[in-house]
Amino acid sequence: MASGGGIWESEQFRKWLTTRMPPANSITLDQRSIFILPTRQGLVFAVLIFAMVLAGVNYQNSLVYALAFLLASLFMVSIFHTYRSLAGLTLLAGTTQPAFAGEDAEFVVVLSRLGERTHEALLLGWGDLLQGADLIEDEEVQVRLFVETRKRGVMNPGRMLIETSYPVGLFRSWSQVDLDMTSIVYPNPIPAGPVPGAPSTSDDGEQLISDGVEDFYGLREYQRGDPPRHIAWKSYARSEELLTKQFAAYADRRVWLEWDMLSGMDTETRLSRLCYWVLQLSQSNDEYGLRLPGVEIEPSRGDGHRDKVLRALALFGVEE
Repeated sequence: MASGGGIWESEQFRKWLTTRMPPANSITLDQRSIFILPTRQGLVFAVLIFAMVLAGVNYQNSLVYALAFLLASLFMVSIFHTYRSLAGLTLLAGTTQPAFAGEDAEFVVVLSRLGERTHEALLLGWGDLLQGADLIEDEEVQVRLFVETRKRGVMNPGRMLIETSYPVGLFRSWSQVDLDMTSIVYPNPIPAGPVPGAPSTSDDGEQLISDGVEDFYGLREYQRGDPPRHIAWKSYARSEELLTKQFAAYADRRVWLEWDMLSGMDTETRLSRLCYWVLQLSQSNDEYGLRLPGVEIEPSRGDGHRDKVLRALALFGVEE
């Protein structure tokens, strides 16, 4: 059963929770952080007990009294056992995984128990994406949780819900903890066509044949349609064989991705297209760099460089 709206989702309640349970990377649940309320089944059960007591009073039936008091004692004892299902449980912030806007960001939460106490039928997470977990035989367990992302930047999912109705389902024990976890959300990559490249006069790149430059590369057989100015006339005078001059340039393998390449577009569209080019270049052996207003990352390659560039795109114009 979710926490629902009303007072539990009000701003005053959130401020009170922040004062009572400030954000921390590790939190152990106790009487200050655990709340208990009857479930729908628990309310029906209580109404049934009340009806049985009225029936016992009306018909002066001691057997009905005994059954009502037995059920009432079960109702009261279940409060303690439901509380114990969360009490002593330690939640520790684990790793986070970046995501692209529109995808689910991954957060890992580590659950651990004290001594021989067990914790069963736990549900935890944010929103409607709740994940089940148990601590019966293991001392600790890692739970992967997911949160939907909508825009780039630094994402803090806020307070996480953890709850259980174990063992009988008459009461729901729950808490909302803030493990102070954040994740980076990259721009949503939008296809932007071929990755831009620039010709170079240096020999740091790969040599490509081109008819539009002046660096001589070699000779080949004449083909119909070759420009007369590219025909090797001196060689023809010696051998009477028509040959065509070939020229080459060096394509610079260090690609610069620049903000001004996409002039006329809004900020988010530019960042999304640059993000797409970064992903394309990261799959090749090319070195690439990034130039944004106020940001310059020198060309390099590898997963670490890719993550650095994507982080710069995610945080551009956003305060961490």
